[in-house]
Amino acid sequence: MNEIVCPHCQKAFKIDEAGYADILKQVRNKEFDKELHDKLAAAEQDKKSALSLAEAENETKRLKLIADKEAEITALNSRIEKFELEKQLAENELRKSLEIQIKDRDGEIERLKNMKLQLSTKMLGETLEQHCEVEFDRIRATAFPKAYFEKDNDAKSGSKGDYIFKDNDESGNEIVSIMFEMKNEGDETKTKKKNEEFLKELDKDRNEKGCEYAVLVSMLEPESELYNVGIVDVSHKFPKMYVVRPQFFIQIITLLRNAALNAMQYKAELALMRAQNIDITNFESQLLDFQSDVAINAKRAKTNFDSAISEIDEAIKRLEKTKTALLKVNDNYRIANDKVQDLSIRKLTRGNPTMAKKFEELENTD
Repeated sequence: MNEIVCPHCQKAFKIDEAGYADILKQVRNKEFDKELHDKLAAAEQDKKSALSLAEAENETKRLKLIADKEAEITALNSRIEKFELEKQLAENELRKSLEIQIKDRDGEIERLKNMKLQLSTKMLGETLEQHCEVEFDRIRATAFPKAYFEKDNDAKSGSKGDYIFKDNDESGNEIVSIMFEMKNEGDETKTKKKNEEFLKELDKDRNEKGCEYAVLVSMLEPESELYNVGIVDVSHKFPKMYVVRPQFFIQIITLLRNAALNAMQYKAELALMRAQNIDITNFESQLLDFQSDVAINAKRAKTNFDSAISEIDEAIKRLEKTKTALLKVNDNYRIANDKVQDLSIRKLTRGNPTMAKKFEELENTD
């Protein structure tokens, strides 16, 4: 039996072991239930706290995502606005550039129209051929005193150009010759022909009359940017041929004549060589033969040189061997000499008492 004191009334009473165990079990179960209840309550509270925190974090993430989306949309709208601005600026620049080009083109057209009007007014009552002839005669005496410039009246071959220009030097050597063809816009008003249609015939006339150059002086294709810039070289179609407007008639003659003058020195040297009956072909042949002979001799000399060098190399190798042998002999001679110099009577008579006595007697005799 166990005695237990009631904590409330302080009254002692006795209880057997079975009852004590039962009371202890009740106390333990009550404490366990209370502890379990408290832990469950705490767990529930932790769960609610965790859910609240998760919801708060999710809300924060959602708000941040919305903010990021709004920032991205704002940046995209800004870029779009920037593209639109750049596009507008580019369009404005392009519009200004086109306006400037159109203005320049209108000015160029107006200039060409004025030039055409002036030329037409200037040549009113006269043909293009007459205009060119007047322009040339105006400077003939000062610029081309020995030149020939006349109409081509020779039609034996079936066709002829308009004018032929030729100029010679003081010795009568031809400097330059030009076949001219003149085409006025008024001449072809109905058909509106182009400059290219006359180039083949002009080249034929140039060859038949033995002229070096051919020039088409043309008023055709008045709106052409190619022909309105000045002197047009068409030698890619026909050799030594040019197309010019009337205002460049004198300039083309001057340019071709000056270019030919630069070549006159070579022509004069060639004429001198021909006059002295120098056979260029034989000279070149002799030069080639000489070069061939020199090449053969040079080849033979090189072969001999290489052979001599090879022999010299072999001789050097032999001399090197001899030198090595002599050096060995010299070493042996030096060693022998050192031995001789180190030789003495004491060393010779060592171990030979008879000879030692004889040398001692000789020394005493002296």
